Amino acid sequence: MTSQISARTLEQLKYASTATLTTQLFRRGYRQQFLVGVMPLNPEAGAFAGEAFTLRFIPSREDRDWDLEDLAKRGEDNIQWEAVEQIGAGQVLVIDSRQDPRSASAGNMLMTRMMRRGVAAAVTDGAYRDGTEIAKMPFPAFCRANTASTRPAFHRAVDMQLPIGCADVAVYPGDIIAGDCDGVVVIPRDIAAEVAEDAAEQELREEFLFTRIDAGAPLWGTYPPDAATLREFERWRRERQGGRAPE
Repeated sequence: MTSQISARTLEQLKYASTATLTTQLFRRGYRQQFLVGVMPLNPEAGAFAGEAFTLRFIPSREDRDWDLEDLAKRGEDNIQWEAVEQIGAGQVLVIDSRQDPRSASAGNMLMTRMMRRGVAAAVTDGAYRDGTEIAKMPFPAFCRANTASTRPAFHRAVDMQLPIGCADVAVYPGDIIAGDCDGVVVIPRDIAAEVAEDAAEQELREEFLFTRIDAGAPLWGTYPPDAATLREFERWRRERQGGRAPE
């Protein structure tokens, strides 16, 4: 049975930085879940977290993708468009573009359609076109590059909602994808809730540890904290919560 993901878990994952999330994943034996080189076109669009909706490209071929009359029909038998119309609100479109930025994985029309439908974000290990327009949208769109070339020049969309690779990271439909201005991380669905809880605790603790380092404390005994520093952290937490017991 597929585990349910609560709104609390998604909010905690949005609150945590991708650095914190990768640390939590590393502690659980996941060496590399970060999509290296995939960055936001608009860093001000904000952090996100949502379920993965996958789309896979293969190389285009002249007899399949270079028919100019067929291009004029675009919306017919177009799995890319089907994905954009089927993805649900709060989900994240993750595109396996084979790390090939020579032509676009999507453009501003598709981004606008997804944004208006409540999609959380769009991620590709290739490129987008209309980068100037997308960079002005309040929508998290992550890619490796910007290009003007149309998708059929090098890509053909062949299936959706199957396991894919994106930036050399395995992504399964329903995995949890979280991103911030530093990039995107893939969290296996079955451990998302525990990662979220521990990441929220780590974020709070590191907020305190930063104040200690910034005040001149040495790394040894502070980062990671020894017993004395942890006692200071608990006092700081209680004061921050107005004397209430930790939740």
